Amino acid sequence: MKSKGYLHPITHTINDINAYFTDRGFDTVDGPELETEHYNFDALNIPKDHPARDMWDTFWIQPKTAGKLLRTHTSPVQVRYMEKHKPPIRIIVPGKTYRYEATDATHEAQFYQVEGLVVDKSISLAHLKGTLDDFFGYFFAKGVHVRFRPSYFPFTEPSVEVDVSCFRCDGEKGCPICKGTGWIEIMGAGMVHPKVLEGVGISSKDWSGFAFGGGIDRLTMLKYRIDDIRLFYNGDARLPIQF
Repeated sequence: MKSKGYLHPITHTINDINAYFTDRGFDTVDGPELETEHYNFDALNIPKDHPARDMWDTFWIQPKTAGKLLRTHTSPVQVRYMEKHKPPIRIIVPGKTYRYEATDATHEAQFYQVEGLVVDKSISLAHLKGTLDDFFGYFFAKGVHVRFRPSYFPFTEPSVEVDVSCFRCDGEKGCPICKGTGWIEIMGAGMVHPKVLEGVGISSKDWSGFAFGGGIDRLTMLKYRIDDIRLFYNGDARLPIQF
C-alpha cells in the first residue's frame, strides 16, 4: 500500500499567495537564485561600498571578483522583469533566498521570500496599503488592520515597515505572538525608487509603482503556529503530515 503524500506548509503558503494575486491580475514570475552583483545590488540603487550592503549578509561565489552570489532577496527579479516588459506591470515573485547568518529559531541561512511589484499611472502609497489590507485579511482569514512605519530601503522612497494587527489577541495587547504590543511586524515595502525605474528605461515622470517583500517562512510560522524555522528544513516527515 502506497503512502499518501503531503504538501509542505511553505508550499501551502506559496500556493495561497499565488492564488490570491493571480485572481487580481498579477503574473507569478521567477528568476535565478545564482545572481549577479548588478541585479542583486547595483540595479536596486545599492552601489559598491554603499553602507546599505551591510543589511544583507551575502554568500559570494569565489572568486568574489566575478561578481556572482546567491541572491539575498527576490528583488532582483523585479529589475529583470522591468527590463523586458513595459508598464503597466503587476507581478508576484515567490522564491528561495540566502543570507550568511547564524541559524536559530527565527533565522535560517536559506529561506523563502515573496516580492510584489506594481507599476502603473499615478500609483500611490494608498494603493499599496489597500492591497496589503485586503491580502492579509485573506491570508489570515480574519479582519486585520495594516499600519505603516517609516523605514529605509535603498530601492524604495518613501520606505515603510508593514505591521498587521495581531490576529490572535485582536490587537488587545495581551498575546506572546505580538509580544504585548498588539501589532506584528510582517514585511517591508514602499514606492519604487525613481532611480530603479530610470535604470530599466521606465520614466519616473510618467510611471510610479510600489513594491513589497517579506518572508514566506515567517508568514507560514505565524499562520500555522510553528515556533522554530528550522523545522521547515530538517526533513522530518511528521511536519507536512499535520497540514
